[in-house]
Amino acid sequence: MTSVKGRVALCTGAGRPGGLGEAILACLAGDGCRVVLTDAGGAPSGLDPGNLASSDDVARVAAGLRAAGAEVLALALDVTDEAQVESAIARTVETFGRLDILVNNAGIGFLMQSLLDTTADRWRAVLDVNLTGAFLCTRHAARQMIRQGGGGRIVNIASQAAKSGHMHMAAYTASKHGMVGLTRAAALELGPHGITVNAVCPGHVTTGLGSVQNKYFATLRGFASTDDYLADMRSRIPLRRTGLPGDTAAAVAFLCSDAAAYITGEAMNVSGGIEMH
Repeated sequence: MTSVKGRVALCTGAGRPGGLGEAILACLAGDGCRVVLTDAGGAPSGLDPGNLASSDDVARVAAGLRAAGAEVLALALDVTDEAQVESAIARTVETFGRLDILVNNAGIGFLMQSLLDTTADRWRAVLDVNLTGAFLCTRHAARQMIRQGGGGRIVNIASQAAKSGHMHMAAYTASKHGMVGLTRAAALELGPHGITVNAVCPGHVTTGLGSVQNKYFATLRGFASTDDYLADMRSRIPLRRTGLPGDTAAAVAFLCSDAAAYITGEAMNVSGGIEMH
């Protein structure tokens, strides 16, 4: 889908090697986009730094994209800080002259805990990054798209948890349900400007963060090993495998292309059939 050739795409939370963001940017760059890689890059967040992308991680992802021939701008960005969001979009425009595509991929999916044990601080941390961060990036990206004219594409990376409840992930599930609501509301308001807004809802993908979930839920559900837990999961997925980063990336690339010009306000499942509503 070469209709994105020459466009400029910014993806948040894209600094972890092997993660969804890296796959999304690689796919868009392969289709001809100039790309902006953003991540917290080890910025203070009050969370366990072992579950966050480091500045070295961001540099490795950026280097890999450049080695594949992509034009890449890499920026540190805490999506909960509105000033940083504004600055990242300004830097994008200074470097590439415009912004055509925003992918809201930044998210916290590693704070698993029972509802009764979840603290207000942890609840706020998840909602701030997953939902408020998407709101701030959407607002400022849309303003830029409207200023420059020509429409645009906004894609929110939601989750199967945007459609169904998940134990020990109350904050995450609430944030992803909220992201679909944000998608629908933004689609109504931004449609007259030629900006489409859609969500992609992946099923389980064993990225670096996905492996943290695997270990937690294998223990919670009494499996002898993570392998046994994953085997049980695969047996319940109609296509009999868990997701790959490229599955989500391909869906994002489609929604950013001219082939999806008349699609907006949708929440597309990419789950191998385990989620059908």
